Amino acid sequence: MRYDEAIGHSTNLVGIPVGLLASDSFNDHPLALHISGVREMNPSLFTMLAEAERLEEAAEAFYLYMVAMFGLDPEQNEGGGGGKGAVRRYRSSFLRLLKGWGYDSNGPEGAVLKGWVESRFGLFPTFHKHPITLKSQAWIGYVEEKMSSRFHNNAIYAQLDLLYEFSQWALARFAAPGQTHIRLYRGVNDFDEHRLVARLDKRTCVLRMNSLASFTSLRDVAECFGDTVLEADVPVCKVAFFNTLLPTHPLKGEGEFLVIGGDLKVTAAYW
Repeated sequence: MRYDEAIGHSTNLVGIPVGLLASDSFNDHPLALHISGVREMNPSLFTMLAEAERLEEAAEAFYLYMVAMFGLDPEQNEGGGGGKGAVRRYRSSFLRLLKGWGYDSNGPEGAVLKGWVESRFGLFPTFHKHPITLKSQAWIGYVEEKMSSRFHNNAIYAQLDLLYEFSQWALARFAAPGQTHIRLYRGVNDFDEHRLVARLDKRTCVLRMNSLASFTSLRDVAECFGDTVLEADVPVCKVAFFNTLLPTHPLKGEGEFLVIGGDLKVTAAYW
C-alpha cells in the first residue's frame, strides 16, 4: 500500500489498531471504544450521569458540566451580551462546531471535527471540499482549516472527547441498550466522498466512508438528500453524536447521526 493510500496513522487514542478499526471486519464484530483517559479524568460527570433516570436528565447534567468546565455561556459562544462597551470574548464550543457542520460539513467547522477524528481514532479524511490524498492540495487545505486558531482556543478536542463518551454512555444506557448496531441511512447524488473498496453484488458494496459522515435514522429524510439511499448497520461504538442526545442542538429535525468512518458495508437503493 502506498503512503498516500493509507487509511490513517499508525496509532490512535482508542487502543484498537487503526487498520482493524477502519475495516469492515471490525464493523461485523465491533468492540467497545473509549478515548484514553476521558472517563478517568471526569469522574464527577459520570457519577452525575449514573443518577439520571431519563436521557433528558442526563443531557441536562452533561450540558451544565460542559458550561462549568469550558465557560460555554451564550455570550461567550456567540460573542453577545455584556452590555454596551463590554469586551466580547469568543470561546470555541462543540455546539458551534455542530452548527457549522449542519450548514456545510466541508467548511472550517467540519475540518475541525474531521481533525478530531484523525487525532483520536487515527483515521484520515477521504474528502474535504475535494477528494483527499496525502500531500495533495485538498489535504493542505484541510490541514489549514483544521488547525485554525479560531476553533482551538478552548480545548475543543477535549470538548469533543466528552461529547463522544457521553454519546456512548447514553446509547448504552437509554437510546440503544444491548444493541451492537443501528440501522442508518445516507442520501447521496454521487460517490465523490466515498471510495469503492469491494462490490459484493448489484446493490451491496463496501465503501470507504469519510472519517466523519452524516447519517439519519429516518429513511424518508435520506431520500431528500440524494437519488441514491445507502442503508447500513452501523456499529454503536462508531456513533459520535446522535439526534436525541441533547434536547436542543443545531442538527435537530433530520434524525442525524455523526458516524466515525472507515470501510462500511452498504446496500444502495436507487430512485
